[in-house]
Amino acid sequence: MAVCARLCGVGPARGCRRRQQRRGPAETAAADSEADTDPEEERIEAGPARCSLLELPPELLVEIFASLPGTDLPSLAQVCSRFRRILHTDTIWRRRCREEYGVCENLRKLEITGVSCRDVYAKRINPRVKSGRVMKILPDYEHMEYRDVYTCLLHRYRHILGLWQPDIGPYGGLLNVVVDGLFIIGWMYLPPHDPHVGDPMRFKPLFRIHLMERKSATVECMYGHKGPHNGHIQIVKRDEFSTKCNQTDHHRMSGGRQEEAPSAWTCSSAGWHTAKLSSCPCSLKEFRTWLREEWGRTLEDIFHEHMQELILMKFIYTSQYDNCLTYRRIYLPPSHPDDLIKPGLFKGTYGSHGLEIVMLSFHGSRARGTKITGDPNIPAGQQTVEIDLQRRIQLPDVENLRNFNELSRIVLEVREQVRQEQQEAGEGPAPPREPAAKGPAGPPARDSKEPGGGAEAAEQSGSSGQGQPFVLPVGVSSRNEDYPRTCRLCFYGTGLIAGHGFTSPERTPGVFVLFDEDRFGFLWLELKSFSLYSRVQATFQNADAPSPQAFDEMLRNIQSLTS
Repeated sequence: MAVCARLCGVGPARGCRRRQQRRGPAETAAADSEADTDPEEERIEAGPARCSLLELPPELLVEIFASLPGTDLPSLAQVCSRFRRILHTDTIWRRRCREEYGVCENLRKLEITGVSCRDVYAKRINPRVKSGRVMKILPDYEHMEYRDVYTCLLHRYRHILGLWQPDIGPYGGLLNVVVDGLFIIGWMYLPPHDPHVGDPMRFKPLFRIHLMERKSATVECMYGHKGPHNGHIQIVKRDEFSTKCNQTDHHRMSGGRQEEAPSAWTCSSAGWHTAKLSSCPCSLKEFRTWLREEWGRTLEDIFHEHMQELILMKFIYTSQYDNCLTYRRIYLPPSHPDDLIKPGLFKGTYGSHGLEIVMLSFHGSRARGTKITGDPNIPAGQQTVEIDLQRRIQLPDVENLRNFNELSRIVLEVREQVRQEQQEAGEGPAPPREPAAKGPAGPPARDSKEPGGGAEAAEQSGSSGQGQPFVLPVGVSSRNEDYPRTCRLCFYGTGLIAGHGFTSPERTPGVFVLFDEDRFGFLWLELKSFSLYSRVQATFQNADAPSPQAFDEMLRNIQSLTS
């Protein structure tokens, strides 16, 4: 400690260098004559003349301080008054905002460039008059400092950055909280309109946080149709926070409340009997707008009665929350070189439920698909598919593949083989759901009857340069007929099916079909249905799991919430 203090020029206690300057000659001589038994200090004194940090020019100190983490700067400011004055330099905090949170905007030029979240900075009070007076609708950033942005906005709300799943009953969702310009914005990611699984994701803002004035951050709800309004965020704990809207009247649209839903749009299943849209506080106009945004359709486009019930049910259920939600953190799955393909988020077709978001992860000799968004049958958080990477299925030729009975025979033979091996090993009738012995980061286990695991099989298939012809058997339905006609590999798997309200869930056999790095499919044997999945092509920050164990715990937590 004494060595570090002498190098910094501040002594073992704050301000001791100034006290040394105030000493008399006798006191100074007595202090110099004291024995110093620190060998490291003796070695330093024997070397060249020391240079104190306090003797460095201010511009060099600014460069040094700007390279330190922002969380260390308050402690540095307590060293001495000179350090404290230098740490008021705004370029230090601007660099910390850029390097730690990606803020690239210039506070002094926002009146010209605007902000990255596409808000208008100023508008004319009277647009008919070209010389109309201009009114600012965003803060005056000209007199704001980057230190305020860092301490009052970015650092304060750093724990909510990343991916989250809202608690919206069985439906779930995917929220991405990011630093966007000088805002923190929560973007809700939505799948593309059914059945266009290959289209990019859609997203809309649910809330934003920014500085309206120095030392004070403002939370605004972005939900509804009347622009930003007053909201509130409460960080419950490190991996959970909640939002609340203080002006829910901004969520309603004017007009249309006297209209009634068409008589065909009457929900009579799941105990709803004759509940109509009039039981919802929203108007038919709002329902039409939601239907167009959520499904890309109009009331007149949907004739299937079961689909009408599902759509109306989701609208009424989700509208009751009014953006007052609780969010729980989710992580992207860790990857390993032995994985069959890169794990991540995928969009998948689920019949009348539309497109849903599924997370594909690898656990030793198993791959799992976990729902991030769900439906009343299989809610969000549940494991929709599970693939046994030791059970590779060799599909018949195209002509025999068109015969559903032939494919069913092959799959059921594999299922019977799995059951027999489980009985011999003393296991239960259900497929094992725990990771392999080597854990998520280990290579997949080898089956004695197979030449290699899924990763090796994929590598062999890729090196051959030829895919296997693939066509859906006659009688198997698919929401998207534009599926690839060649596949790389097929594996035995099971899919989770259940009744409405997640009643009587059971795992049924199926076929996992790998098309390429970004697309796969699952053929549900019992349902005679085919789901096509396409990778979510988006980059997410602050979404990596700190460890494989933390990711597995996250999966168990989100599954337990809807079990």
